[in-house]
Amino acid sequence: MLDRLQSLEARYDKLNELLSDPEVIGDSKKLREYSKEQSDLEEVITAYREYKDISSQLEDAKVMLEDDLDEEMREMTKEEISELSEKQEELEERLKILLLPKDKNDDKNVIMEIRGAAGGDEAALFAGDLFRMYSRYAESQGWKIDIMDTNSTGVGGYKEIVFMISGTGAYSKLKFENGAHRVQRVPETESGGRIHTSTATAVVMPEAEEVEVDINEKDIRVDTFAASGPGGQSVNTTMSAVRLTHEPTGVIVSCQDEKSQIKNKEKAMKVLRARIYDMYQQQAQAEYDESRKSAVGSGDRSERIRTYNFPQNRVTDHRIGLTIQKLDQILEGKIDEVIEALIVEEQAKKMEEIGE
Repeated sequence: MLDRLQSLEARYDKLNELLSDPEVIGDSKKLREYSKEQSDLEEVITAYREYKDISSQLEDAKVMLEDDLDEEMREMTKEEISELSEKQEELEERLKILLLPKDKNDDKNVIMEIRGAAGGDEAALFAGDLFRMYSRYAESQGWKIDIMDTNSTGVGGYKEIVFMISGTGAYSKLKFENGAHRVQRVPETESGGRIHTSTATAVVMPEAEEVEVDINEKDIRVDTFAASGPGGQSVNTTMSAVRLTHEPTGVIVSCQDEKSQIKNKEKAMKVLRARIYDMYQQQAQAEYDESRKSAVGSGDRSERIRTYNFPQNRVTDHRIGLTIQKLDQILEGKIDEVIEALIVEEQAKKMEEIGE
């Protein structure tokens, strides 16, 4: 581990030199590439330098203990050694985590799709609750939300809503939200006070760059139609809505949220690219899972990942057995506790795999 850290520190120092080089400064592509690499290394290098400093202090304290010290100074030195050893161990564990292989998509923006599943209108209402939850969470992280497409119901929910969340590390935190979300509550329309169970599904995809997915324009069929609102009524008479069909894969994307056909096509292309990229990833993951059990967040969309129980104000994440009695806060976007627990579980799985 220390050999690898020394190598990374040497690279970090080299990047500092390169970023001061006039040739690099004049080359926007290289400048962006080196700046990102330096930024990615910053946290681990800061921790490594702190580790080296603590280790040096620990060695000095151990040498001091060998000197002829009075009893009071000896006890103080022993206490210092104990504190420094504890800090050193903590930093070692942190460095192990920082050196774990990273998901190449972690820094990407996210395209998210939420759909009402089992439960009719109640499922659509719950899909709306989930959209608000993720919107509030995104706001708390300083991320931007852009709605790509909606299919709303007359009761205030969504049969489907597709939106992009843009911001540093969005995918690294939201990738765990893939799957079926179950809600248990008494619907407003239930006169007998019975608890109903409904579900909504969430699909989380990293935004794909053009270079990552080779899509031939000739393979895309473009259809235009008039946008419609809840209940199917036409909301405008211009053919602004766009449907893209990628014929080799059969992936279809519609977008009608903008009044401009050009803007709708741009948004639809982003979703199309993400869905195709995601499809390839799912295929690769399935192949990997045949030989090895997958870690948390691998993206099994059929899996029931979480239950939201209103009568008990309880949220349970079934993958890690986490139960929190803060449903009201979680639906307001305060989902950090759940996400942090899922990140820790993923890190533990990776550590196990490396150990094996």
